[in-house]
Amino acid sequence: MNQTEKRKEEHINQALNASNQYVKTTGFECVELIHNALPELDFEEINTQVKLLGRTFSYPIYMAGMTGGYKKAGEINKRLAKLAQQYNIPFGLGSQRAMVENPELKYTYDVKKDYPDVFLIGNIGGVQLKSYSTEKIEWIIKSVELDALAIHLNPLQEIVQPEGDRDFSGIAERIAEVKDIIDVPIIIKEVGAGISRDVALRLKSLGINVIDVSGSGGTSWAKVEIKRGGKLTAFAEWGIPTALAILRTRDIVNVIATGGIRNGLDGAKAIALGSVMFGSAYPFLKAVFENRENEFIEGLIHELKVAMFLTGSKDIKSLRNAKYYITGWLKDALATISQNNFK
Repeated sequence: MNQTEKRKEEHINQALNASNQYVKTTGFECVELIHNALPELDFEEINTQVKLLGRTFSYPIYMAGMTGGYKKAGEINKRLAKLAQQYNIPFGLGSQRAMVENPELKYTYDVKKDYPDVFLIGNIGGVQLKSYSTEKIEWIIKSVELDALAIHLNPLQEIVQPEGDRDFSGIAERIAEVKDIIDVPIIIKEVGAGISRDVALRLKSLGINVIDVSGSGGTSWAKVEIKRGGKLTAFAEWGIPTALAILRTRDIVNVIATGGIRNGLDGAKAIALGSVMFGSAYPFLKAVFENRENEFIEGLIHELKVAMFLTGSKDIKSLRNAKYYITGWLKDALATISQNNFK
């Protein structure tokens, strides 16, 4: 097992450790959806379909990138892909760097042999993107039949990681180049520290129209890397909370909301705030290890539909227009940003 494989296995083990969750919250506890006592809806007729990335999904739920690149990851990805195909939701792979370094590990990502209808989202790092040739990127896409490619930006994780990359220069230029080369849609995502308004604007100028804000409030990858030997403990809680990231980027690009979303009510709040879809990684991974992934997603869907019912939202478009109010620290943060004219 090489260093990358070993790191991938350590990441999964540490991601399942509850102590590696942020203490800082997502901000959804500060968002209150307005109760509609006269919804005029039949619960059974609520429509949860949403269109993004050229496909209509049955639910606005995104199974965010988790794993790949070591032996056990192959079985985890197959189970997650089976679930995603069954419910017609997008499924994200973990970083494919391991299969680039060792093509024999491709099988840990290659789920379409068993689940050909799953909408599969690949995953490569922005830093690695700089060193990958066009041919290599096309191989990453075609070898496992990707439907979209996520490029992750993770400067916090890398700077805390003992063996992490330190040179994040030139990534924007390379994103623009790759966008014009490949034939599948691109998603730009963080890995838990959030995407700010100015970064979203920069990505928009590069031609990117879908981002996963992946805000703070869920798994802290800084904490994971600290457990692996990183020394920058002061940055364990660094990041932009998910709700704030949505509010600051929703008018710029299509937003996928991940980062600490643990139930369907928070997912509904994410959509009401302006995201197109919401997603999770940790809860799905935990559910697989507990052999209850179907139970988890059924609960997630039911909670989403109950929130739609109680706001009088017959479909996802209606939910995006649902009334809400904001309280607490999130309200104060938005006021401070407005007063100081932050980008």
